[in-house]
Amino acid sequence: MQVVPNVKPRPGALDMAAIAREHYEAVFRFCARRVGVDRAADVAQETFVTAQKVLHKFRGESSLSTWLFGIAHNECRRDSRRGRTEPMLLEMDPAQPAIGVHEDALVDREVLRQAMARLSTEHREVVMLHELDGLTYEEVAGILGVPVGTVKSRLHHAFMNLRKTMFPAAEEVR
Repeated sequence: MQVVPNVKPRPGALDMAAIAREHYEAVFRFCARRVGVDRAADVAQETFVTAQKVLHKFRGESSLSTWLFGIAHNECRRDSRRGRTEPMLLEMDPAQPAIGVHEDALVDREVLRQAMARLSTEHREVVMLHELDGLTYEEVAGILGVPVGTVKSRLHHAFMNLRKTMFPAAEEVR
């Protein structure tokens, strides 16, 4: 990350180097789920370069991490539009056990990955932001620039579509 040399932050100003140290790992994981591990470092770096350029615009209306995830989200989308990557959809560590879940209830990860791939971009984004990244409805709304009700609606429809794709026999019974 490029930090402007010999410039001391004014009192009360945010220090970009400290922000990067504190949030880099989370931003990297956020980017890795979207553009893959191979591209995540570059996209995370671009996120902090962009953040440094627009840091003066941060008004504190959201948490700093939500603001950074919004920038990272845009950088991931920009990277994907450049054709450098395929969306990763779900990068889960198969060695990581599912805690508190009965084995019968586990979903085949490949089936889930394929079902996620069939979702629209808008539905996939809200599922990833809310379910994988653990963001609140309000944080997701802030990142995507949509009302909270839209986030809830998209999540509802995304889950309905996932159920139809993953469990077609159960849908026929209804």
